[in-house]
Amino acid sequence: MRAMAYLRAPDRNGPTMTDAVQQRIADIVNSNDVVLFMKGTPLFPQCGFSSRAIAILEHLGVAYETVDVLQDQLIRQGIKSFSDWPTIPQLYVKGEFVGGSDIMMEMYEAGELEQLMTDQGVASAS
Repeated sequence: MRAMAYLRAPDRNGPTMTDAVQQRIADIVNSNDVVLFMKGTPLFPQCGFSSRAIAILEHLGVAYETVDVLQDQLIRQGIKSFSDWPTIPQLYVKGEFVGGSDIMMEMYEAGELEQLMTDQGVASAS
């Protein structure tokens, strides 16, 4: 009967893997003015939507960071629940979720994305 005590489920009050991933994502989002969670890298995007998102950010000339979700399966799944948005790429500006590539494109074409960057005081790429 004593051996059964070792088979107990982990303490439900302690942090879970999901909590740790969500905290990692929050740290990334909150420590960068502009961050894009994408498939691939800016030089080698691995999907058309990520490529379009990078092109928009490059046209805006803002400083940004990227996270390649293909390199970390936990981040890839965790970002979807973090934002409650099912697709990647995902853009965050000053800690706030903006949207995916379609929303970025609509905002860019309307001048709203550039205005958002200006209003938020996002630095230009140097």
